[in-house]
Amino acid sequence: MSPHRNGNLSVKLLQEFVLEGFAGGPQTQALLFALFLALYVVAVLGNLTMIVVITLDVRLHSPMYFFLKNLSFLDLCYSSVIAPKALATFLSSSKLITFTSCATQFFFFSLLVTTEGFLLAVMAYDRFVAICSPLRYPITMRPSVCACLVLGCYCGGCLNSILQTSFTFSLPFCSSSHIDHFFCDVPPLLKLACDDTMINELVLFAICGLIIVGTTLVVLVSYGYITVTILRMRSGGGRHKLFSTCGSHMTAVSLFYGTVFVMYAQPGAVESMEQGKVVSIFYTLVIPMLNPLIYSLRNKDVKEALRRLGQKHTAT
Repeated sequence: MSPHRNGNLSVKLLQEFVLEGFAGGPQTQALLFALFLALYVVAVLGNLTMIVVITLDVRLHSPMYFFLKNLSFLDLCYSSVIAPKALATFLSSSKLITFTSCATQFFFFSLLVTTEGFLLAVMAYDRFVAICSPLRYPITMRPSVCACLVLGCYCGGCLNSILQTSFTFSLPFCSSSHIDHFFCDVPPLLKLACDDTMINELVLFAICGLIIVGTTLVVLVSYGYITVTILRMRSGGGRHKLFSTCGSHMTAVSLFYGTVFVMYAQPGAVESMEQGKVVSIFYTLVIPMLNPLIYSLRNKDVKEALRRLGQKHTAT
């Protein structure tokens, strides 16, 4: 890459980075490898199981499970964008990642995480329509509308990812080659830039804040109406079933938005790298691992579909 001139100082721009990951000797790195591997394997198996079960069981071919299948796909993909490289660096003496690979990892991670944020809001809207307007639900959430909503989530995620990637990787990285993280993320990358990053930090805070606040409002308004509707129901069994279904989604929403807010949507978040690493483990591996468990263990339809699938497998 061509040299960059900063005042009277000419330096060569970086062509590769070093992912520092977590501090510690070989034993610590081996323990981290085992932890990351266990979380990743459970996340992959859990999300693949959800995708397969929802696809094969015709009784789950409804808008709610269509969105849930897409959620599992997103969890599977964005944990796979991060985990393999992190696992490789734990047991390798070479922790290098090229500039292009870093930008690619950053782009897809930003795309998938942002898309998941939008999708969680869409899932809340789906539950709002199903519970508050059940007679209009088949028309309002017909397959073409559901497909358009999911496509819109991906478009929103792609737009944010393009903006974040272009703003971040247009900076000259020449102060250091060491990324104080286990993957390429905005906060540690901004610390490596030679130029003033105030604009980048404002863009990060504004875009992430707007997305989080906007989608959170959709979730809160939807569940506000849902709660009122459920409390007006006379059937105790019906209230329990609906609260159980909605509780799974609210648990997933709280975990996801809580960790993302701590990392990206608060002033000064880019200053706390050690905290950021721990929080990042949560939304890159723990949440993708927990989501299938949350939705399967608390969902009677999914448990019955798993049982039917198991019976078919043993019968053959």
